Amino acid sequence: MDTLALVLVIIGALNWGLVSLFQYDLVASLFGGSDAFLSRLVYGLVALAGIYCIKFFMDRDRVKE
Repeated sequence: MDTLALVLVIIGALNWGLVSLFQYDLVASLFGGSDAFLSRLVYGLVALAGIYCIKFFMDRDRVKE
């Protein structure tokens, strides 16, 4: 689950980088526009993955045995 969440966060980061640098939304262009169901699904999954990755901040102080 951690790997999947990190992959989705990386996809989101790359997409936002493209939007900021080139005004190009890769997710929207791949899935039929920003209002398309699949695009919204990807955006939602990226958001959930970002929320899930907050746990990495909570876990970094724990010592793994």
